[in-house]
Amino acid sequence: MSISTVDVVVTSPGRNFVTLKIVTSDGVVGWGDATLNGRELSVAAYLRDHLATTLIGRDEDRIEDTWQYLYRGAYWRRGPVTMASIAAVDMALWDIKAKKAGVPLYQLLGGASRDKLRVYAHASGNDYEALAQAIRGYVDEGYTAVRVQTGVPGLDRVYGVSDTAKPGEKYDYEPAHRAAGGSAATRPEEEDWDTPAYLRHVPSIFEKVREEFGPELRLLHDGHHRMSPIEAARLAKSLEPYDLFWLEDVTPGEDQEAFRLIRQHSTTPLATGEVFNSVYDYQTLITERLIDYVRSAPTHTGGVTGMKKLLDFAEIYGIRSGIHGPTDVSPIGMAAALHIDLAIHNFGIQEYMPHSELALETFRTSYTFDRGFLHPGDNPGLGVELDEELAARHPYIAAYLPVNRLLDGTVHDW
Repeated sequence: MSISTVDVVVTSPGRNFVTLKIVTSDGVVGWGDATLNGRELSVAAYLRDHLATTLIGRDEDRIEDTWQYLYRGAYWRRGPVTMASIAAVDMALWDIKAKKAGVPLYQLLGGASRDKLRVYAHASGNDYEALAQAIRGYVDEGYTAVRVQTGVPGLDRVYGVSDTAKPGEKYDYEPAHRAAGGSAATRPEEEDWDTPAYLRHVPSIFEKVREEFGPELRLLHDGHHRMSPIEAARLAKSLEPYDLFWLEDVTPGEDQEAFRLIRQHSTTPLATGEVFNSVYDYQTLITERLIDYVRSAPTHTGGVTGMKKLLDFAEIYGIRSGIHGPTDVSPIGMAAALHIDLAIHNFGIQEYMPHSELALETFRTSYTFDRGFLHPGDNPGLGVELDEELAARHPYIAAYLPVNRLLDGTVHDW
């Protein structure tokens, strides 16, 4: 049998997703996620204009060969657009193979290494009371791990902090902004940032959280790449008394050697990599054990095949997974992550931001949540099917992630 048709579906049930549909000559359908927040059409064009025709007639069972064909054959390697495109093809082919075998994907990856997957929720608030209310809500739902993000005095908005939720409401934050009324955005919004104010404020928040919620709750924090290495080292050191599960993306990861400085000053566990798209982005970080958790998502790292290569490499050095799981990864990408999580030995934790009801009507899923844990389900394949009729009702609407600026106007990392 062989690949018969390849189609790209761009839909926006609340936010934009790029989905690849591969159909074999005997009618088996496979789905893959290629969503790249704020640059969705770039990936859609790469798939539609450059990859689709090269796949027609290929043997759908030759997944590793197809992965290498797409990665090595184009000459231009890596990069988020290329690797998200390869990821979509790879997921769809694994989906097909598992459906043909009549088993959930994790069975083809070696079977389950555990019964369920611990996840962490996102709690945020512009002030401590709003934040604490959000944490209480998640604890009541059974979560044992919570990411803590807070507003900073003097800043109107902070990336990663919902400024619309009322105290007690769940984290509901979409960083990619559309124009007023939900129409297409023409340019990114801009947000201010003040690193010294942030470094002064964050430790006091974690002191209050630990005092109220005790030592058992696993606490995580995301720095969104905003700090220099020495600033990151200062933050990691100042947070040591509060026993974080991890401190994430404290400094831009392109400079892998920068993490040596942070390690010299602190024992706070470090996580990074959600903007990485290749095992090579991690080479120094992993071989020198400069991080503790790998944060990439299958959607942005070459799919199931690419992610499995990365995590097998990390396992050699005692580094665990912490796969990126935001709502700008579609339910197909989330399902792929969960199947990998269940199979690998070095699972750490899974990020979980539930998709909207509208998105879950469009993408029908078999994975389940129960008291702070997820399971991918036992439907054959990935366990997610796109309702193409519903998807067609929600056309693409341009949206952009914000640009971050220091108070003097300089464009800054976020």
